[in-house]
Amino acid sequence: MIIVHHLEHSRSQRILWLLEELELPYEIEHYKRDPRTSLAPESLRRVHRLGKAPVISDGAVVMAESGAILEYLVERYGDGRLKPATDTPQWLDYIYWMHFAEGSLMPLLVMKLVFGRVATSPMPFFAKPIARKISGKMNDQFLQPRIQDQLALVEEHLSRHPWFAGEQMSAADVQMSFPLQAAASRANLDNLPHIRDFIQKVEALPAYQRAIERGGPLQLLGG
Repeated sequence: MIIVHHLEHSRSQRILWLLEELELPYEIEHYKRDPRTSLAPESLRRVHRLGKAPVISDGAVVMAESGAILEYLVERYGDGRLKPATDTPQWLDYIYWMHFAEGSLMPLLVMKLVFGRVATSPMPFFAKPIARKISGKMNDQFLQPRIQDQLALVEEHLSRHPWFAGEQMSAADVQMSFPLQAAASRANLDNLPHIRDFIQKVEALPAYQRAIERGGPLQLLGG
């Protein structure tokens, strides 16, 4: 039996979605974030050394990292579903977006969240103006321009394709869902209508809705 070690409001939500798409039986071990730090509990370290979600166990297999988990599940249980054939152009898009999600877009969004909290973190009063100036410059001069550039790339791709790997939904869409939802929680997407429509389409899918019912609502950290 596949067990998903599911941290609330996290990347592990998309693992539940994929399992629902594949119609695989699974169980959920629920974990709560620390109310003060928003970090995963130490109990996750008993499952995987880094103590972060998502993690799955499948018999003797323990697998971490969203992309690795999705690829493992699709390869082992997909029976050709949710991935293009390797001899098609769509496969190149599939591989690219599977890695782009966590390799390019998500690190910038995490940095934006972290630097956005610097100015409001507890510190001596005389340090606050300095902290605000540093975090503001980091966001305005480095992070936001790069995030906008990457979202423009995604928007352009979705303007030409209904799904990230072409005409059919794939695990690349599952992988890309979380960073785009994270971006939407921190910015207005009125000027990115194809990204906005993609998120709405994903969240209306029956399998996605079943994953929410089992895993709980997804409330992303703002910043």
